[in-house]
Amino acid sequence: MSKLPLPFIGVVVLVGLVVLLNSAFIVPETHSALVFRFGEPKSQYAEAGLKFKVPFAESVNFIDRRNRHLEQEQTEIIARNQERLIVDAFARYKIIDPLLFYQSVRTELRGEERLSSQLNDSLRAVLGSVTVDEIISERRSELMGRIQEQLTASARPLGVEIVDVKIRRADLPQTNSEAVFQRMIAERRQLAQQYRSEGNEQANQIRAQADRQVIEIKAEAEEEAQKIRGAADAERNAIFASAYNKDQEFFAFYRSLLAYEEALQDGETTILLSPDSEFFRYFNNLEGRR
Repeated sequence: MSKLPLPFIGVVVLVGLVVLLNSAFIVPETHSALVFRFGEPKSQYAEAGLKFKVPFAESVNFIDRRNRHLEQEQTEIIARNQERLIVDAFARYKIIDPLLFYQSVRTELRGEERLSSQLNDSLRAVLGSVTVDEIISERRSELMGRIQEQLTASARPLGVEIVDVKIRRADLPQTNSEAVFQRMIAERRQLAQQYRSEGNEQANQIRAQADRQVIEIKAEAEEEAQKIRGAADAERNAIFASAYNKDQEFFAFYRSLLAYEEALQDGETTILLSPDSEFFRYFNNLEGRR
């Protein structure tokens, strides 16, 4: 048996290497692989690693499956209250089914154009159902969630998953911004006036209740004071009666002193009386004798 010539062996090895290189390929971690046979997609590989294809008859197209950014041009929408609003939004998405994506749109550029149109439709549908005040208020996060849900439903047939939708800005057109701001200021002033009126009404109610409580407390205190004064007067009269019965002359002298004090308490009283008047009978004689 004769040996094969070395040139022939070299050609065979070279052909084998060429066939091997054209049949094997590596799928990166960040990509999916879409295999085409004579220009038509036949299979896809989502897992990373070494893969094989039919050499020369099949080709491979790698699709990045990481999150992608979809920038939306500024869109003018008409809100429910017929006011215009300029909306600047963007979305983030990723291709989860490369085969379905290619069958639907063929190229990534056409895919982004389709997604951009769907995002525009979702913005108009959701934001057009609410007022401008709701869009620029704290409801914006809720509205973005509704836009993402609607866009997700329309993008699913493309093999695309919507990761996030954000409204970067929502501004009024310059022509009617001032009118809307003035209206908002008037509404806030009206609301503030309402709050002040309600506050004043509550304050008046509280003051009226407090005044009534003060009157009730004073009345109860006066009633208690009258009782105490009555008891004290009764006790004083009893003491006076007891003292009068023990020493009537001293009691008369004490009563005269009280009369002097009452009549001359301000220091400016002038009294014209006869020296032998009954009023001064204790001035001349301590026993009150004439």
